[in-house]
Amino acid sequence: MPARVATIVVHDWDLDSFLTALGELEHPFVVDVRQRRGVRGPRYAWANSRRLQQALAAAGIPYRHVRDLAPTTELRQLQYAADDAAGVGKRSRQTLDPGYVEGYTEQILDRFDLSELVASLPDDVTPVLLCVEAEPIACHRSLVAGRLASEHGLDVVHLRP
Repeated sequence: MPARVATIVVHDWDLDSFLTALGELEHPFVVDVRQRRGVRGPRYAWANSRRLQQALAAAGIPYRHVRDLAPTTELRQLQYAADDAAGVGKRSRQTLDPGYVEGYTEQILDRFDLSELVASLPDDVTPVLLCVEAEPIACHRSLVAGRLASEHGLDVVHLRP
């Protein structure tokens, strides 16, 4: 079983620094928890699914998309409405809406077998939860990481640009 779980964001990295940060972990294994694996704009074209997987493969870093841990469109819309009401954008969000947290926990996290995910990973890897929001605490990846910490005793590290 892994000793820790890491999280990483797409925004504010370029591909080289992203790969360098991953390479500083012991045997990183990227677990993509995005619903849609595309990022708008040329600055982050490297993070679109096919390009990202090619770059990771070239760096010798395994990758798995776990769509069942991605928020539903409805949950994302709930968070976007809360962002609009607070006057913040997705990239500048500092917290998750309590309704979103409750919905994600009940609809996604409570129904997903994290034990099965952990058991399916090689013992010597560091799983790295990948999503797009800048602040870990403002993204569902922190909820997944928190559950892995509480239920499986994994230490959590958030990689930041």
